[in-house]
Amino acid sequence: MKKTISRKSKGRKRRWVGRAFLIALATIAIYLVILFPTVTSTLDQIHEPAAREVSVKRYEKIVLEKKDPISILLLGVDEREDDRGRSDTMIVLTLNPEEKSIKMVSIPRDTYTEIVGYGIMDKINHAYAFGGMEMSMESVENLLDIPIDYTIQVNMEGFEDIVDAVGGVEVNNPLAFDDFEVGKQNLNGEQALSYVRMRKQDPNGDFGRQDRQKQVIESILDKTASANTLFSYKKILSALGENVKTSISISEMREVQKNYRDTIETIDQIYFEEGTGETINAIWYYKMNSEELEKVQKTLKEHLEIK
Repeated sequence: MKKTISRKSKGRKRRWVGRAFLIALATIAIYLVILFPTVTSTLDQIHEPAAREVSVKRYEKIVLEKKDPISILLLGVDEREDDRGRSDTMIVLTLNPEEKSIKMVSIPRDTYTEIVGYGIMDKINHAYAFGGMEMSMESVENLLDIPIDYTIQVNMEGFEDIVDAVGGVEVNNPLAFDDFEVGKQNLNGEQALSYVRMRKQDPNGDFGRQDRQKQVIESILDKTASANTLFSYKKILSALGENVKTSISISEMREVQKNYRDTIETIDQIYFEEGTGETINAIWYYKMNSEELEKVQKTLKEHLEIK
């Protein structure tokens, strides 16, 4: 199976890049949703239906049987006691089965935008704290000007569980730091979390961290694809059940697995990188570059086959 991840970057350091391990976890989540066998008990546990049937930006409901391109909002959530928490990482995936590709857009968590349904301008990651998944969906739709068809919410604490469930990951470390030597090594969940989190000691900053994230993603995908025993499935599904919520129903999951499987052949990863930081009332925000935003909107619309 061919897997490619391309990155649009100029090598510049950015404060806005979220915790890389959450991007990895989100990628794992959608991969498992597409490729794993449908296990009713687990899907019942992780299913959390959306309040709406179809996005306001859709003229008609998508038909999975016809392989209509779809979009999925992935939230890596930092849950807190007695508090809904914040969406620490926000990613939009568009899946086009005819092109056999996925576009993966990371939205800077500090993006200054309208919080739809709350009536204010604020950081986009606050939408989850104000109104949960629904407000996050609507605010992202407004920002990117595309429909969001489904959601997957991932608890940030689940990364270690999923890495351990696949039996650890193998990486080829280019930079010695902390307890990590240069070269190939096998990491358990706790070690993998530390490996993808480090940024300050890397001369490439966040982009160096993204390279390490990519290694972990690919290793988990390879491990998952080769996990062919019932015992392996049970461990991975258990990790998902405890850390993932999705609006995709059991019947929809079956159609996604059947009709969208080939989209993982190419994963194009897109980042916003032309914006600027601005402090308003002593709070730092990320202001998107309007031309870059329009370009990303156009790319996503074309991938979703929306005019």
